[in-house]
Amino acid sequence: MKLEKRLAKRRERRRHHVRNQIRKSGKLRMSVFRSNNHIYAQIIDDEAGRTLVAAGSAEKSLGGVGTHNGNKSAAAAVGKALGERAVAQGIKEVAFDRGAYKYHGRVAALADAAREAGLQF
Repeated sequence: MKLEKRLAKRRERRRHHVRNQIRKSGKLRMSVFRSNNHIYAQIIDDEAGRTLVAAGSAEKSLGGVGTHNGNKSAAAAVGKALGERAVAQGIKEVAFDRGAYKYHGRVAALADAAREAGLQF
């Protein structure tokens, strides 16, 4: 099996495992998406099908579109902003949905900053 196909299968397996664990928890879901230049996170109510809180490094207050924000410091800023916005709306506990990403680097930095801002997961 080619390397690319093997890596894609591994990512898909990881994504399904994470999502299934979150569905069982019944909590609000904090979903993370990262691209090469930016990182985004949002808190989703799956029962209602609504996004409650969102933050991304492409926002003007967090760096803007014209800059490269694909690093750990930008991810920490997004996590802090998301945590503060969630606590302001009364959201304290969420389930962390990292998708197919490993808990490492930018994803871990975002999660740690959200915890410091008051979210529990």
